[in-house]
Amino acid sequence: MALLLSRLARFSFRRRGLVTAVWATLLVLLGLGAMTLSGQMTNSVSMPGTESQQAIDRLQDEFPQAAVGGATARVAIAAPEGETLAEPANRAAVTEVVGALREAPKVVNVADPFQSRSVSPDGRVALAQVSYQVQAFELTEADRDALMAAADTGRQAGLTVEFGGDAVQPMPVTEPTEGIGVAVAALVLVITFGSLIAAGLPLLTALLGIGVGMSAIWIASGPLELNSNTPVLALMLGLAVGIDYALFIVSRYRHELQQGRAPEDAAAHAVGTAGSAVVFAGLTVIIALAGLTVVGIPLLGEMGLAASVTVAIAVLIALTLLPALLGFAGARVLGGRIPGLRGRDGDRRGVGARWASFVARRRIPVLVAAVAALGVVAIPASGMQLGLPDDSTAAPGTTQRAAYELVSSGFGEGANGPLTIVVEDAGNGASAAAQETARLIGDLPDVAAVTPPQLSPQGGTALLTAIPQSGPSSQATEDLVETIRDRTGDHVAVTGQTAMNIDVSQTMSDALLPYLALIVGLAFVLLTLVFRSLVVPLKATVGFLGSVVATFGAVVAVFQWGWLSDVLGVETTGPIMSMLPILLIGVLFGLAMDYQVFLVTRMREEHVHGADPDTAMITGFRHGSRVVVAAALIMISVFAGFVLAQDTLIQSIGFALAFGVAVDAFVVRMTIVPAVMSLLGRSAWWLPAWLGRVLPNLDVEGERLGGRRPDRTLEPV
Repeated sequence: MALLLSRLARFSFRRRGLVTAVWATLLVLLGLGAMTLSGQMTNSVSMPGTESQQAIDRLQDEFPQAAVGGATARVAIAAPEGETLAEPANRAAVTEVVGALREAPKVVNVADPFQSRSVSPDGRVALAQVSYQVQAFELTEADRDALMAAADTGRQAGLTVEFGGDAVQPMPVTEPTEGIGVAVAALVLVITFGSLIAAGLPLLTALLGIGVGMSAIWIASGPLELNSNTPVLALMLGLAVGIDYALFIVSRYRHELQQGRAPEDAAAHAVGTAGSAVVFAGLTVIIALAGLTVVGIPLLGEMGLAASVTVAIAVLIALTLLPALLGFAGARVLGGRIPGLRGRDGDRRGVGARWASFVARRRIPVLVAAVAALGVVAIPASGMQLGLPDDSTAAPGTTQRAAYELVSSGFGEGANGPLTIVVEDAGNGASAAAQETARLIGDLPDVAAVTPPQLSPQGGTALLTAIPQSGPSSQATEDLVETIRDRTGDHVAVTGQTAMNIDVSQTMSDALLPYLALIVGLAFVLLTLVFRSLVVPLKATVGFLGSVVATFGAVVAVFQWGWLSDVLGVETTGPIMSMLPILLIGVLFGLAMDYQVFLVTRMREEHVHGADPDTAMITGFRHGSRVVVAAALIMISVFAGFVLAQDTLIQSIGFALAFGVAVDAFVVRMTIVPAVMSLLGRSAWWLPAWLGRVLPNLDVEGERLGGRRPDRTLEPV
């Protein structure tokens, strides 16, 4: 591996003009393709195989008039304080609003609140349900503006009119918050290298990789129906790993130059050693992301595949374009020093060496303290509640939040999450089966009301609407859906947005352990190949689990309990996004293995070349720690920039990844790993003899490159 990569680096170094021109041409062509071939992205979430999705699919074929599965809007209309909607002027204003709603583009049905008896018992609040034939992502801003404009006549008459439902939710957009992360990353690079030239190379290659990767995703949105959240994770990870991988190689290149190598030899040696670590670090990230396709939720699969493409591009650029750019820069990466910044890579008297020596001397207390800290932070994770956002989690002051509160005050929280009951012909006609189903559901304790059945034109399908007493994200409503499914036959299905959210959460929960086993198993094999050890991959995996549980605890504390919400700009709290845990596991596992590979490969390199265990650990830590710290700070800053986004999913992903990287890098990799490596000594590299003969020697440490220059001897621990 090291020999092959070093040859690739020499080719790129010598043919730097050609390699740079190829990547630049690819960027231009893909950019043009993105501008001409991209399509519209969706904000829909499909759940193949679940009862709610199967019912929606059947209704679209058998009962399209019901528009189940299309966008919906709940319009809450309230009379002024002290008045009711029954008063002639107010009733006339409501009728005008309903008429204007029916005239809005793409609307197929509006339930008049007076005809459907959707007026609160006190007569002050009415609820009009607007149904669209198309899904929410197919609505344009003009369509939403026309919907909102229907409220004008009612508001002019003194009524309060507010809108909820997915029809009024704007399409999620990628906001320019990543610019903050890039700025912080640039500052970290400058401080790390003390050189503008050396700092600029990782930024340049990362931005080019993002341009290539994002352009490819936008091109794919033409023939494929991609979710609008798909580019978000790709942008986050592509930017973060693109900088980190280049940072690792540039740091090793500078070290080889300082050891006296010629620029071409330094580039070949840097890519052969550090580049090998980049390859396997990238592979672990790609495995974790591509593994999201097995969960069974297209949205997660799309996000994982798109992000894995950008990571693969980052690896390719680090192995080809970066050595080409190093060919242009030559030894100037050591120049251009900024006054006051030493920028010396792997200083033997630096903080890294002193910290590693301290950990080696106090390994038991340090290990106990680090594990205890992870345990304390993880405590809130035991109370984690999963769900999907609804109008109750909308930002205060928005029309969605106001509509939710109006409906709750007039009808109870359950009216914000009605359940759609689909009744098929059970042998005695759909009408009779629907009547019996309505009676059964109406007798359940948590049901506030059941609407009369609505028959399809062919008479084979009936629809009911059950209004729970509890809110759409409550445990009581989830229990109600389960009870209805248990007590009705196969001819009855529960669907609608609330049931779909419940099915999403259940699917995530069921897939969590199989997914975790898959990525951990594959990565264990990969890390065994890299380190030729069974203990190191096991230690890496256990440390990752500690990082994940601690991150879950922090996410619950902030987004569910509201701790530090004002500081972080979290406007509403509620259940944790149901897809966040499995997404976090996939992404954080890949990134955690990045740091493991970056840090421990250098320790193995020293071990292979004869250093005793503590010296190998300290030397490897001395060389790798500064790069890992810089890489972690860059990733944290990139991810933290997304906490400023408006979308709850993006905001929670950004916080979770930023916190997870911080915990894994500084607590697990920089503290627990050196403590355990010192504690285990030579046992850390144990591998059964028979397995050692079977496994291929990938030579990640670059032993076959030859010409290794001896490192300076460290003082005894």
